Amino acid sequence: MTAPVFVADSLAGAVAGARVWLEGPEGRHAVSVRRLRVGEPVVLTDGHGTGVQGTVMAVEGKDRLQVAVDEVRQETAPEPRITVVQALPKGDRGELAVETMTETGVDAVVPWSAARCITQWKGERGLKALGKWRSTAREAGKQSRRLTFPEVMDAMTTRQVARLLAEAAFAAVLHEEGAEPLATAQLPASGEIVLVVGPEGGVSPEELAAFAEAGARPYRLGPSVLRTSTAGTAAAALLLGRTGRWG
Repeated sequence: MTAPVFVADSLAGAVAGARVWLEGPEGRHAVSVRRLRVGEPVVLTDGHGTGVQGTVMAVEGKDRLQVAVDEVRQETAPEPRITVVQALPKGDRGELAVETMTETGVDAVVPWSAARCITQWKGERGLKALGKWRSTAREAGKQSRRLTFPEVMDAMTTRQVARLLAEAAFAAVLHEEGAEPLATAQLPASGEIVLVVGPEGGVSPEELAAFAEAGARPYRLGPSVLRTSTAGTAAAALLLGRTGRWG
């Protein structure tokens, strides 16, 4: 049976033989929902690259358990880093995109308010939507047993995305009319790859021009046109395979 994964607030100083406590909402989920008992295996992660494999030693109340540390794992930052700039989709498709990109292995997701996005994040609605994306990344990170969860950044404007692209080691915009396939693009061995996924209505000519000025070229993904909520995942899988991170 695969040990369940929970997020600990901090695993600083955790070593084999030590004991750590899991508390709060994650502790409540472990004790009251998963009903873990003494002697059962468990995995804890801080979401920032540290993981602990251990055994439940004590359960207190409905939201607290003690774990004996059997093994500590440290995950180094992968190279190259892959960031996906995701235009805001309609409905819950943004959460679907974040979920599948997290499971695939993307390192960061940037919500983008593109000109042709039907959905726009404003005020409280925007903060709530951003919170859902971050919660989705956290839960998908646990489900896929990642030690490092992807960073979901604050929503960016086109100008801010252009600055991000200008700093990248490789910058690309997925576009059905791209002259070169992403599958044959020359990729860096290190640094950051930034990939832009446009909205259902497509990236506007003005946005394409701004991104081109920042050094981002348009690339096509394949013969079919994917929805904005799936294109990032498909492209990330391609990049992870080509860069050797899936080796």
